[in-house]
Amino acid sequence: MRILHTSDWHLGRSFHGEGLGDAHARYLDHLVELTRAEKVDAVVVSGDIYDRALPNPRTVELLDDALVRLLDTGSRVVVTSGNHDSATRLGFGSRVMEHSGLHIRAAYEGIARPIAIPRLGSQDTAGHVVALPYLEPSVAAGRFDTESTHRAVLTEAVTRGRTALPDDGLPVVGMAHAFFAGATTSESERDICVGGLGVAPRSVVDAFDYAALGHLHGAQTLSESVRYSGSPVAMSFSEAAHTKGTWLVDVARGRVSAEFIEAPIHRSLAILRGELDNLLADPKLEHAESAWCQVTLTDEIRPAAAMERVRARFPHTLRLIFDTPRTEAQPITYAERLKGRDDVELCCDFLAHVRGGRGPNATERTAIGKAVSAALRRGDEPMADDGSMFSLEDLR
Repeated sequence: MRILHTSDWHLGRSFHGEGLGDAHARYLDHLVELTRAEKVDAVVVSGDIYDRALPNPRTVELLDDALVRLLDTGSRVVVTSGNHDSATRLGFGSRVMEHSGLHIRAAYEGIARPIAIPRLGSQDTAGHVVALPYLEPSVAAGRFDTESTHRAVLTEAVTRGRTALPDDGLPVVGMAHAFFAGATTSESERDICVGGLGVAPRSVVDAFDYAALGHLHGAQTLSESVRYSGSPVAMSFSEAAHTKGTWLVDVARGRVSAEFIEAPIHRSLAILRGELDNLLADPKLEHAESAWCQVTLTDEIRPAAAMERVRARFPHTLRLIFDTPRTEAQPITYAERLKGRDDVELCCDFLAHVRGGRGPNATERTAIGKAVSAALRRGDEPMADDGSMFSLEDLR
């Protein structure tokens, strides 16, 4: 049986305020062409189809169009719900859709209904898919009469799914949306772990000839037959080093061959760190000029108009962080900080403090000096009725 394994599309998501609709559309175009070119028997999508339980109409249309085009290739499509999806909404009409070759498993009842996948262009069965939706332990434990852990509910679900399989010697693919031991997380996944109870051992899915996993956004190989496809589109800067794509898998009984096919990159990610002038002048950072950037500035004094200057070279900067170096110094008292400082210097120190270390320029210092002088001259006079201690004329 030949399949394409993908997951975690998160349709409808944004990236630091930038919509990902174009990036998702480009990936889905790629997936349709890949499905046709590789003549796969099935495309399996292991959860988190949408980014939220109630997607907007445009996002629903994007998914609808992609599924129609995938089915037009002649391949079967198997979709499971993830922890971001509404199982009820995603699963609506699923029994009717099966007649068109689209199999959605979002409810518990579907666990014990393995899917027979016909060989492309034939009526012969190539293999079977046991498709497990995301199982929230606090809910699933009551239905399965198990402990309220991912390990317990997944073990029971796998047992129920495998028990319903025919004994025909054909390969079996299992789909699950969970965090399995040995995998690596990124910042963009919604945490499903509580005190370690969200981690399931890999042995839970070892009984399948191939386990097509979802939930984690980095493509990973836990064993030759247990893999995460990862998300096809990056959703946090922690994924800057990820290679996004889809697994092309040939599965036989007890034997697996897998190839990772890279997805198109809508816009690359770049993480930059350093002093502003150095970043703006460094010729090695030319690649970041077209990338979505996270920039951390390490200047001792926070630069004025920092984002404006950064975006002059890196126009797609989405996140700006200031990380001013801290020097170890002995704490001093308030009186010691004031010792030897006149009123003008104290005002200039305050301005530098509120501006991240950037003190007044010559014009500002002159204005501060005039303001202090005017205040001192009027110090012994009654305060004006309007509450002002000096007029703007005194500053000229």
